Amino acid sequence: MAGMFKKLTVLAGAAKAARRYARKNPEKVARMADKAGKFVDRQTKGKYHHQIENAVRKVRRPGSSGQHGQQHGPY
Repeated sequence: MAGMFKKLTVLAGAAKAARRYARKNPEKVARMADKAGKFVDRQTKGKYHHQIENAVRKVRRPGSSGQHGQQHGPY
């Protein structure tokens, strides 16, 4: 049980650092999310296109990374 708590603590710290980075660098995060979405969509041959599109949209959503409505493309 203690090992699990330690892993969760490390994961929470990583998530906090990722959120901080996303707030400071929203354009970079949007660009990388677009690239990752395109890559995964190609690798899965479009089978999960809508799920990937929704995930990328959530990453780029205003408030999730401090973007305030900026759009950078379909992914």
